[in-house]
Amino acid sequence: MVVVVLPSLLAREAGGRKQIEVDAETVGEALRSLPVADLLFDERGELRRLVNVYVDGTDVRDSGGVGTTLSGGETLLVLQAVAGG
Repeated sequence: MVVVVLPSLLAREAGGRKQIEVDAETVGEALRSLPVADLLFDERGELRRLVNVYVDGTDVRDSGGVGTTLSGGETLLVLQAVAGG
């Protein structure tokens, strides 16, 4: 079991839940099981460029991406970068 922590905007889309517990073997599996998965992944099934995910404080882009293995007990923090001009 891992805990996924969502920012306020995504939590609102997930029925107001800021933390969701999921059973998953990889980061991708955990994220795809969320009710907001369509907001996290693009049409090719890749993590959107402005979505950052951390496993116990480590950016998954530096540790294997969505294929990063989970052993249970981790906390995944999902952050959306803000862009614009």
